[in-house]
Amino acid sequence: MDLPQGWIQPDRAQGDLEGQIYRAMRDAILDRRLPTGARLPSTRRMAEACEVSRSTVVQAYDRLHGEGYVVSRSGAASVVATLPDLTFFSRALAVEAAQPQRDNSPLNDATPKGGIAARPEKLRAGEPDVTEFPHAPWARCLGVRARSLIVHDLSYDEPEGLAILRQAVLDHARQYRGVLADLSQVVIVPSTRIAISLLAEVALRPAEPDGRVTWFENPGYVAARDILAARGADLVPVACDAQGVACETAGLPRPRLIYVTPSHQYPTGVTMSLARRLALLDRARRSDAVIIEDDYDSEFQYDGRPIAALQGIDRHETVAYCGTMAKVLAPGMRVAYAILPRRYVDPIRSMMRERGLSIPAHVQAALADFIFDGHLRGHIRRMTRLYAERMNLAVEELSRRLGNSIELGPGTGGLQLLLRFRDPTIDDIVLQNRLQAAGFGVRALSPMCLTSSGGASSRGILIGVARATRPDLEKLSHEIRRGAIG
Repeated sequence: MDLPQGWIQPDRAQGDLEGQIYRAMRDAILDRRLPTGARLPSTRRMAEACEVSRSTVVQAYDRLHGEGYVVSRSGAASVVATLPDLTFFSRALAVEAAQPQRDNSPLNDATPKGGIAARPEKLRAGEPDVTEFPHAPWARCLGVRARSLIVHDLSYDEPEGLAILRQAVLDHARQYRGVLADLSQVVIVPSTRIAISLLAEVALRPAEPDGRVTWFENPGYVAARDILAARGADLVPVACDAQGVACETAGLPRPRLIYVTPSHQYPTGVTMSLARRLALLDRARRSDAVIIEDDYDSEFQYDGRPIAALQGIDRHETVAYCGTMAKVLAPGMRVAYAILPRRYVDPIRSMMRERGLSIPAHVQAALADFIFDGHLRGHIRRMTRLYAERMNLAVEELSRRLGNSIELGPGTGGLQLLLRFRDPTIDDIVLQNRLQAAGFGVRALSPMCLTSSGGASSRGILIGVARATRPDLEKLSHEIRRGAIG
């Protein structure tokens, strides 16, 4: 088999290179890009193409052999095995390929069709720079806790998370985000998405006439939108402007649930004004509604101190605050947390116990030590300076190279920057696919809008700045000019 260089490009930052090669080849076999009888390249050839050790490829091939995807012939190369009829699978792929790429959710990363491709990495929206992860202090904390957990830490007694980590998280949220709560209100979950799902289950009241009405930012975070819709929410788009979500908009139905990202609105990057915050809290109180405050990356503020969380000015326990270590440290940490109104603590604690939504005890304890020892605080300080430099570079380069054809978000915080096009005829989804094919992990704005006027305000590209470099920004600008601006 004549493999072009880079046919499979494992992502070293993700780790598990063997698994990446195995999954890429397995998927190619299942969707018939590698047909029955096709010869696999030699392990040496594949290792050279993937720029990995030969032993890594041997292990990936062994998995394919063991699961029946390929067969060996004595004295000959391994070949793709004869598999059962997969017409149903092929049809699904054909339908997907025939449609515009409009599912922009982080739950479903889009990759170019027609070949095995690496996940677009350059300027990937919403991801931190995992190459800067503080490996040494984390390894020390993890090693110590793996050897010294006490019996209580290893029991089933705390489905809401170890008390030591909940205390560390609460201290962190108080210091950086100004939250007001006690330890009983904190729960540790594997991801913010799980927290949103649990909150929707306990807050929505399907039996009541307006019990499923959910205000949702427009534009907004697609993954949260999909989760809420799956839980039966009736989503009502609420427009966002330079002051954040416009909750005073006339004609909005009485909400039962409200989802917002007030400190760094996703994806526009604006900060909700204090007047809007107070109005939203008042509306939620009068409607007996619950606000889910998704505070995903507000530790990183480049223009003064981070604005306090909405939860910190809530006096009626209408806000459920959600935070995560995915942006602060790395997505692979799989640690997030929620600070709940007291009335939801017991129901959510019970749901977590029933569903086994817990994180390994040694990871929790190690993270608590990591926070108490000051490593998280030091990492945030260091990365804030670094991300600020990269955000400034992105604003400078994109403004200089694309000029008056675009409008940029505020760029005062967070890990991504929104670029809007002044020309309303630009198809940002087509452009997104072009840029992803060129290796950029950017996302189109229009799929993030529940409703759209079709104007330029809903056409744009969300760009990650955490690993921004001048050459990448130069290449991105060039591709945007070729694909959209001309």
